[in-house]
Amino acid sequence: MPSRTRKFRGLRTHGRGIKAGRGAGKQGGRGNAGLHKYKFKSMLIYAPDHFGRHGFQRPPEIAERPTALNVGDLGAFLPVLRAAGAVAQEGDAFVVDLAKAGVDRLLGGGTVDRPWKVYVAHATQHAREKVTVLPEPPAAGAP
Repeated sequence: MPSRTRKFRGLRTHGRGIKAGRGAGKQGGRGNAGLHKYKFKSMLIYAPDHFGRHGFQRPPEIAERPTALNVGDLGAFLPVLRAAGAVAQEGDAFVVDLAKAGVDRLLGGGTVDRPWKVYVAHATQHAREKVTVLPEPPAAGAP
């Protein structure tokens, strides 16, 4: 046993005062201890948003999650479009109604190898440069 420990045998605190020799005594506790009490001022200065709820999150049942498709994926998506009855051909161009296939938004990623005419609710500017975006599909005849 080291001589210092031997020296303090029978002295309960071993010369460290009452709290300093216990757990996390001198630092005022471990972690976030005391943020609502004696460390409140430092919490206000260094972490003012530590407590409470912040922001707003829409309920999942009403949050919009639009289904998007890239322009470059139209060719690979063609079998799904045919199964949904959402595609027709005018010469060498495909006329597609993406709403019938459940797609809400057309994005401009990728390249196209043939002309496309697309009926879609929303299309980005980049997508409009690559394909012809039509405002709304005809009533009942074509796709």
